Amino acid sequence: MTAPFSPPAPITVNVALGERAYDIAIGRGLTATLGERIAALRPGARTAIVTDESVAHHWLPQAEAALAAAGIAATPVVVGDGEASKSYAVLQQVCEALIAAKIERTDLVVALGGGVVGDLAGFAAAIVRRGIDVVQVPTSLLAQVDSSVGGKTGINSPHGKNLVGAFHQPALVVADTAVLDTLSPRQFRAGYAEVAKYGVLGDEAFFAWLEANHADIFAGGPAREHAVATSCRAKAAIVARDERESGERALLNLGHTFGHALEAATGFSDRLFHGEGVAIGTVLAAELSAELGMIAPDDAARVARHLAAVGLPTRMADIAGFRQEGLADADALMALMAQDKKVKRGRLTFILLAAIGRAVISPDVEPAVVRDFLAGKLAGAPR
Repeated sequence: MTAPFSPPAPITVNVALGERAYDIAIGRGLTATLGERIAALRPGARTAIVTDESVAHHWLPQAEAALAAAGIAATPVVVGDGEASKSYAVLQQVCEALIAAKIERTDLVVALGGGVVGDLAGFAAAIVRRGIDVVQVPTSLLAQVDSSVGGKTGINSPHGKNLVGAFHQPALVVADTAVLDTLSPRQFRAGYAEVAKYGVLGDEAFFAWLEANHADIFAGGPAREHAVATSCRAKAAIVARDERESGERALLNLGHTFGHALEAATGFSDRLFHGEGVAIGTVLAAELSAELGMIAPDDAARVARHLAAVGLPTRMADIAGFRQEGLADADALMALMAQDKKVKRGRLTFILLAAIGRAVISPDVEPAVVRDFLAGKLAGAPR
């Protein structure tokens, strides 16, 4: 299989939510069109651009210039880098900044950044003045294919990831694939875990295409836009059918139950990026599926092999210092998973595989089985 030619114009993916439907615009150089797109979307609106320090250095001047060219006033709100900004304290900082800037309900919040900024700014927009529309301008691969789409916003609690938040759909998503050129290789790889997830959970042909074309995605070739658009279409279709995650949308959490527990165990720090946790979690979900007889061991190995081929961690032992700090404890990980948002009446819901390309919701896996599975993985890990 070969990558398709790069399209001559931006790709538009629609998220079909009736009166709240919105477009995802995907292509290189789209930051320059931000002003004209917002002017068309909300004539006369003012904006507040929420971003982080690193993104502000690279892309805030361009975003401000695009808005200014369209006659749109913009107030920058800059927060610190990293997962630590998804906190009560920083949420308060952003909310107060929006209020001080006199951003009204008819104005717009622009979330210019990766998943952390998108979640934080989106949540602030959801609660300030009981709801201000948000435009997501994702600057990481992970945000472009996952967190900017679908309306999930929130912050972390000391008890776990994303436990405080709201559904707040964006009014527009502008995914400029040129901004991905400024990501570190590690950041790009972490985002790629979410791309691969879409193939593993619902599209075996896409997963096979990724196996053949991942080098062109990483190199910034025409495969990159195709991968982003395919991922967005997959998520948009599921969100349109199940906006509030009452059923099918839970499939998008493949790898996340394990991954979120690992993120919590490492203190939501840069030791384990979210996408890296998802990569390890996806492999664990595939291996648990194989242990339960749902898929062949070779299928689980295929998933692990592809993620490892692009440089992602695939084992808990790949997390720096994981064993030395006493975190490699099956009971401790089970306790962290018990705080997962998908827990229902004290029972965990896992997303497992019936095949590569066909994930299933499994609400009836015995906790003792999961605990023994994790203990076995940890016991076999290098010391």
